Amino acid sequence: MTTILVTGGAGFIGSAVIRHLINDSSLNVINVDKLTYAGNLESLKEVDSHERYHFEQVDVCDVAEIKRVIERYQPDIIMHLAAESHVDRSIDGPGEFMQTNIIGTYNMLEQARAYWSKLEDSKKDSFRFHHISTDEVYGDLEGTNDLFTEITPYAPSSPYSASKASSDHLVRAWQRTYGLPTVLTNCSNNYGPYHFPEKLIPLVILNALEGKPLPIYGKGNQIRDWLFVEDHAKALVQVATKGKVGETYNIGGHNEKQNIEVVKIICELLEELVPNKPAGVKAYSELITYVQDRAGHDLRYAIDASKIEKELGWTPQETFETGIKKTVQWYLANQQWCQHVQDGSYQRERLGKS
Repeated sequence: MTTILVTGGAGFIGSAVIRHLINDSSLNVINVDKLTYAGNLESLKEVDSHERYHFEQVDVCDVAEIKRVIERYQPDIIMHLAAESHVDRSIDGPGEFMQTNIIGTYNMLEQARAYWSKLEDSKKDSFRFHHISTDEVYGDLEGTNDLFTEITPYAPSSPYSASKASSDHLVRAWQRTYGLPTVLTNCSNNYGPYHFPEKLIPLVILNALEGKPLPIYGKGNQIRDWLFVEDHAKALVQVATKGKVGETYNIGGHNEKQNIEVVKIICELLEELVPNKPAGVKAYSELITYVQDRAGHDLRYAIDASKIEKELGWTPQETFETGIKKTVQWYLANQQWCQHVQDGSYQRERLGKS
């Protein structure tokens, strides 16, 4: 049986990948996660008792432990998702991002290379190291029609995107220098169920339900290409199992929206789905609060995902309208998960000051 080792599998995207692998494939799945503030095993409750699922609480920066896990489970594919990923946190404290995103990736590459180099030829040829990255490494798009392609020059703006750009370069260097069979993906903004509530969409949903301000950076005119996380999970597995060694694939949702548009759409959905508002709130949209813009905030990201469609046959199944409705409905139906997340150190206070 093919075994996939997923780092960061208790995170937002990683847990979606694991749920997809367990529910829709016959592959054996090893989840390696340190369980930092954003790692939540409750996101895997529906699959965690499955015989094909195994969990190891391990930090990707721990050389000895990563070596032990790889040698124990003998993976055919490594999907490396473990990363610090919130831009605001990277501005406040960049050191942790350098450690996890750069040193952690270096460690994963080195342990994968040591393991791969000892495999017999047939297993060596089929082994893959799949590094999952972000479109933020490309920086800011100038015009309204330009798109990020796989050959767009890197121009990261934040400590987060700079650390991810660094890790991308390491992956390509290990493929070129050592022959390690790697594939790389860069994705647009994800949204969907189980999203940690420091990110825009879950933050807005949960704050609106409590009658709290809905903080919008600057004028809210920043444009993002929104990708439903379950579509992304399917694309990642497609790349990990069928992608060509040495190639990069951009994954996007074909859904460009301004941040203010996204917030207003959520408000409209809540008007429909939760008409009984918190005390003193006449309309959810009146909670919108403009706050000081983020330092170095990129204005527009947008992905050209034609390569993955042409070469691997993947296209997103959800439009933003269908995906965002599913997302809002999920948060309304899963208040216990939300409550348990909020019981931790994060209380949705991070996004800006009015």
